[in-house]
Amino acid sequence: MKSVEEIKNRINELAPMHRSFLFAFDYEMKNGFLIEDPLCQTDLLWRVPGYSNFQSQPVAHHLLFKPQYTDYATYRRKFDIIHQGLMHGDSFLTNLTIKTPIECDYSFTEIIKASNSPYALMIADRLVCFSPETFVKINKEGVISSYPMKGTIDATLPNAQEIILSDYKESAEHYTIVDLIRSDLSRVSTQVNVSRLRYIDQLNTSKGSILQVSSEIRGQLPAGYLSKLGNIIMELLPAGSISGAPKPMTVDLIRRAEGEDRGFYCGVFGYFNGYELDSAVMIRYIEKQDGKLYFRSGSGITINSDCEFEYNEVNQKVYLPFI
Repeated sequence: MKSVEEIKNRINELAPMHRSFLFAFDYEMKNGFLIEDPLCQTDLLWRVPGYSNFQSQPVAHHLLFKPQYTDYATYRRKFDIIHQGLMHGDSFLTNLTIKTPIECDYSFTEIIKASNSPYALMIADRLVCFSPETFVKINKEGVISSYPMKGTIDATLPNAQEIILSDYKESAEHYTIVDLIRSDLSRVSTQVNVSRLRYIDQLNTSKGSILQVSSEIRGQLPAGYLSKLGNIIMELLPAGSISGAPKPMTVDLIRRAEGEDRGFYCGVFGYFNGYELDSAVMIRYIEKQDGKLYFRSGSGITINSDCEFEYNEVNQKVYLPFI
């Protein structure tokens, strides 16, 4: 592991030379890693769309995966801290996360190789992440794009798409994140615009299909941006979709409610192929701590949120990424 300052500076050196690398920053921006020529190494397994250093492999579906869900009273105490902060005007939207102990007979290697998510990362005996959410993409022309996800519903419900798109709380939450991401991109780029607003993605999970609502925001980076690529990435952290708005006060509110560091959960990782960048928010995440396994999940809380609904949502997101 390296300091984020070391990683930022090395990214600034490598990108103009069109050297490929894999990087990650944790949520608190305390630690991270950078691996040069990552397709040639096997120290960790990873995937972004179009690139991977491992082969997919199906796995038996009869093995054990048993969450031990956080009791409602414990979740309620965390929710109440967030809701009080919202009532006091400290935040308009806050992402509250929890740790769910799990029993699991699948190895991290089996999970990542069987995963159907666009992004995946595994550090042996430490964590596995199978994320559906893009952090930012940057193409050869310097167009930077972000795709925040906000709004989840069981896809098997009758008229699920209409329900999620018409829900007032979910709509307000999504528009808040779109505004936040638009503001974030405006700090590093020009011509920022929302190119797609509230479109639906369907995700297949071990619990069945769910629908998630996403948007696309784009901007144009300045000439010579590759020499400042590390600065650009760090300027956008932490990701808006897993923190909230406004960021500084919301991050403080999250710390009070959650009571511990998130670490690499809700951080970001990505791959630069020498010309283009693709990166993910590290959600849908299992970690190993002191020999025990924990699944990390969260949801966005607004002043209109219902505690029981949010509790059910964070539990719904505890799943394995294959059918």
